[in-house]
Order: sequence, then C-alpha cells, then structure tokens
Amino acid sequence: MNLLSFLEEHYVRYCTSFFIDSDPIQVPHLFTRKEDIEIAGFLAATIAWGQRKTIIANAKRLMSLMEDAPYDFVMLASQKELKRLDSFVHRTFQPDDCLFFIYALRFIYSNHGGLQTVFTDGFSSTGSIFGSLVHFRGLFLETPHLKRSEKHISDVLRGASAKRLNMFLRWMVRGNDGIDFGLWKEIPTSALMLPLDVHTGNVSRSLGLLTRSANDWKAVEEITTKLRQYDPDDPVKYDFALFGLGALGKNI
Repeated sequence: MNLLSFLEEHYVRYCTSFFIDSDPIQVPHLFTRKEDIEIAGFLAATIAWGQRKTIIANAKRLMSLMEDAPYDFVMLASQKELKRLDSFVHRTFQPDDCLFFIYALRFIYSNHGGLQTVFTDGFSSTGSIFGSLVHFRGLFLETPHLKRSEKHISDVLRGASAKRLNMFLRWMVRGNDGIDFGLWKEIPTSALMLPLDVHTGNVSRSLGLLTRSANDWKAVEEITTKLRQYDPDDPVKYDFALFGLGALGKNI
C-alpha cells in the first residue's frame, strides 16, 4: 500500500462520529449558537494538553461554571458571577489565567467583531495562518494580564508549533465530514496548518513525512507542505489519521 492510500484509509477509519466521543471537540458540539461554539471551542482547545479524559472533564466543568452559556457569560457576567472561576484549574492554567481569557474574549467580541473576524482579518491581510496567529495573539494580549498568562497563547514568532490554536482553527474552518464545524468560510481549508503534537510528530517521522526533530513551527510548515502534496485542498484532514495512529491506534 502506498502512503497516500495508507493516509486515506486511516483518515476514513478515525474521522467518524466515534472520534467526537473521545476528543475535546465534543465540548463545542454541546452548543448550536455560533458564538457559543466558537468560545467553547477556543477554551476547550486552550486547555487541551494532558490526559484527554481530564481535558474533556475540565472543559465541561468550565462550561458549567459559565452556566452552559459561554457567549452570554463572556459578555454579561458580573463580578460576582466571574468569582466562580476562582475554583477553576487545569494543570498550569490557573484562575487568574481563566479570568484574563474571559476579559480578553469580551474585548474581542465587543471591539473587534469576535474570534472569527480577528482570525480572518489576520489571514486576509497576510495570506497565511502564521499571520493570522500573530494578529490574533497581538489583539488578545491587549487586555491587561499577568505576564505568566502569555504562555497559554502560543507565539509563532518565537517558533511555537501552536498546536492548540491550529486545532481550534481546524474545528472552525473544516466542515465536510461532520466532525469539524465549517463555520468560518473566509479561511480556506487549503491554508490550514497541521496541529502538530508529540503523537502526530512521532507518526509523521515514522512514515517519512517529517524530518525535523523538534515539534516547532518549522516542523509544522514541513509536514503541512508534505500533506498538501496528497490533498492540496484539505491537507489537515490527515490530522485524523496521524493523531489517530499515534494516540488511539496500535503500532504502525
């Protein structure tokens, strides 16, 4: 079997409704309102490191603290209601970080048209996801915050792979297979970058798709460029295959 057939086979294998049941994407799937999906997805993606069961449980707990109405909470929560977040912790994502994220999201939806507008404006002005991520981070960090909170928004200018932000963009932009949402039409699927993590990185190297040893932005560019040779219009669909093989499957 050639590599394209192998990737296509495992894309089909893992890109099913069963994937949702074990993935943080199930959290935004709890909602139907566009803004709720965006905010739930962004926050779930933000804390998507560590054990998957813990990520999902904590993301659902955060939604509960937000009264399962993330957009309304972001925009309207009083100081008393925001105090609920004092109990929220996910690994190094502390209550101060959580509160900052809520205020930053409120700033973005109140002053810059929301997450979709910010990411798509960055993409439109630069023609790249790299530029979109730089633009988003700059606006997000305009909200007053502790310096330590900046680590939770990946900085591609410093070489970060931005796995969680690229995963969030995959969720919002792709939409042909019922897993991702396809809400943001202004960014083409062809421009998306692979959400590179230890699983996808290891599998990619074992398949000869990636030579770079570090899981950084240069590696993201290398692997995504390679995947575009197999599907120029939707290269990150193979995220399902690579992640599935690494995190969910058996040895290759």
